[in-house]
Amino acid sequence: MGIFGRKESKPQPAAAAPAAAGADLASLTGDYTIDPAHTTIGFVARHAMVTNVKGSFTDFTGTLHLDGADPSKSTATIDVTMDSIETGNADRDGHLKSSDFFKTDEFPTMTFRSTKAESLGGDDYRITGDLSILGVTKPLTIDLEFNGAAKDPFGNERVGFEGKAEILRSEWGLTWNAALETGGVLVSDKIKLNFDISAIKNA
Repeated sequence: MGIFGRKESKPQPAAAAPAAAGADLASLTGDYTIDPAHTTIGFVARHAMVTNVKGSFTDFTGTLHLDGADPSKSTATIDVTMDSIETGNADRDGHLKSSDFFKTDEFPTMTFRSTKAESLGGDDYRITGDLSILGVTKPLTIDLEFNGAAKDPFGNERVGFEGKAEILRSEWGLTWNAALETGGVLVSDKIKLNFDISAIKNA
């Protein structure tokens, strides 16, 4: 049943199955807040055409609305503080915050607002929305896998997802680069995005 519940392995009479499914759907349908302490919003860029540089954002907020009866009505929002970018190198982080890249003084926030959600079958889903960076808004499609639902030791009802997407940074005005003597460029245009999300159901 995927994102909104799974069928139990215990055999049941055919007439009872819809009721059990409905109970699972009802328990997961609702509004959720993304837990930043257990969520990763990351990216990977190709550097000098020979290796990958990985980074993430450590300061963000987000919400999910899951609709068990109709997954297409599910929604997601994320707001990311661009100054929270981390790549494991302070000089590189400073360069990324500068006018060559994210211009964080002028554009402190990156946002995503979903416009469409769809089931791909099983635990796989796809969400499309508007990604805004540097004041430029372009569509972004994220493929998601539902990792399950559980109640943690503190009584929080959680759901988890893993997601991935690819963008061309130049489409958002991120065009800085440097040519290599051997050919090619220092930073790839294609950026891989990855998401590991834990969200808590609102009371």
